[in-house]
Amino acid sequence: MSTHDGQDDADDHDELRDLVAAAAFDAVTPAERERVTRHLGGCAECAAETDRLRETVRLLDVPPGEGTGPHGPAPWWSTEESGSEDVVAGLFHGRRHTWRTSRPQATEVAAHAAVYAGAVAALTALLPHVDVRWGYDRWKVPVVHDWNVQATLAHLLAADEQLAVELGVEPRVPPSPAVRDETWEAYWNRRTADTIRHELAHAAELTRHAWQSQTAALLATPEAHDAERAARPVELMGMQLPVADHFAVRAFETWIHTDDIGRALGLHVPPPPAPHLERLVRLAAGVLGQALGPGTPPVRFTVTGIGVWTLGAPAVPVRAELALEPVDFCFLAGGRRAPDTVPHRATGDAAAVRDVLERTASLAWL
Repeated sequence: MSTHDGQDDADDHDELRDLVAAAAFDAVTPAERERVTRHLGGCAECAAETDRLRETVRLLDVPPGEGTGPHGPAPWWSTEESGSEDVVAGLFHGRRHTWRTSRPQATEVAAHAAVYAGAVAALTALLPHVDVRWGYDRWKVPVVHDWNVQATLAHLLAADEQLAVELGVEPRVPPSPAVRDETWEAYWNRRTADTIRHELAHAAELTRHAWQSQTAALLATPEAHDAERAARPVELMGMQLPVADHFAVRAFETWIHTDDIGRALGLHVPPPPAPHLERLVRLAAGVLGQALGPGTPPVRFTVTGIGVWTLGAPAVPVRAELALEPVDFCFLAGGRRAPDTVPHRATGDAAAVRDVLERTASLAWL
């Protein structure tokens, strides 16, 4: 990388790389765009990334009024249902924009990655509302745990990083030192803390740029476009799943934290569209079935409108029946509902029902 007028030295490279992502989304000032343009003239790495990001933006973007887009013919969010027009309007290229849910062309992200792309689009559409001036810094509004909005976005940066690195994407935050014989939970907590600490030392806008850059790079990987490549199993966060399922895991967490941010700011965030919500429910139900194992009392478990599973011991009469609505089940699995208060319908063995509800809640790492 060369320098230009002494401005773009090696210490500025990480910042400029993140500005490259922001420029691809037209989320930079004219001065920043001029700085990025100068930098690209001397940095082959960022020039190549710019090409990848522009292609990803092209795949994700849908001009207003078009009936189809990268993620489908139906709107991602319905202003008629939610009454939240300001929330659903994403700002890209200076346009009001509604995300959609299908993939009309084979060149766009494959179905397994579309659910993640949709979740990223939803959070991207919400973030401009953090920047609205209210007389206080909305990036510092408490969200969940001890995180504010910026720290929550930094957590997502760390959370997506494991899949991104597995697929060849360079981390946006300096690596944490290695620790011998560290469990995945310990590494997860330490990496999240390191990333949040790193990001809170910088402006919130740089955290946003870093997150956008990483998500765009992740959606530009071959595995996001090729179902065969995404079928290979990898172990991340203690779960050995196909890469395709790990995209759904990332979508699940992105949605949950988008809802967290929306609630903290007093904004309504609708759930994902039905096909994406079904994908997340089926993923969570499969993980729940593995967590319960064959030694627990069998329960017939229904997620309304999506599916029915017999959980626990096979080939014996069920002890109970349990039914939840899709969003309630996902929020229970995501740690946003409590087993004793989540709305549900149940008959039969109350202890068996309670075991399923408590085990579902125990899946949460968010």
